[in-house]
Amino acid sequence: MEKVFLGGSRHVRALNAVIRKRLNDVISSELFVFVGDANGADKAMQTYLADRQYRNVQVFCSGKDCRNNIGSWETREINTDRAEKDFQFYAAKDTVMSEEADSGLMLWDGKSKGTLNNILNLLEQGKQVAVYFSPKKAFHDLQSLEDLKPLLKECPPGLMRGFEKKINLSRRLEPAAQQLSLI
Repeated sequence: MEKVFLGGSRHVRALNAVIRKRLNDVISSELFVFVGDANGADKAMQTYLADRQYRNVQVFCSGKDCRNNIGSWETREINTDRAEKDFQFYAAKDTVMSEEADSGLMLWDGKSKGTLNNILNLLEQGKQVAVYFSPKKAFHDLQSLEDLKPLLKECPPGLMRGFEKKINLSRRLEPAAQQLSLI
């Protein structure tokens, strides 16, 4: 069964008709869903799937406590040696989801470092990612790191510096990074 990693920004809390259509495609295709436990996009997509009584879902949590599991699905606890619940703590579960998924569907506000990191992880592994870019209210189907460049050009320079600092964006985008003003 094909597995899809659903994720997104904590600031994306509402699912419009375009997003619901993509989730309906996941349901009708009977894909197995990996989803995180964060508030925002994860919780909104969990709620949508639970309302439709979709059962092919596994919720991933960093550490022992899941923050959200709306559908009472099976959970997967990803152990991390980090004491602090910081970016790396939560990224541990995301890394496993990106490794085990066949593709991704991300709801990105153009600001979330975590969602961008997930998009990069999937693309670096040669996996397709459907990205709903909320500033433009549209999906972009990405096949490669090169396909990500137009979305990054929509991000303010200050955010690009933050992406560079937190997730080493230019190193990960080589050689595409030479065409972006990252620093």
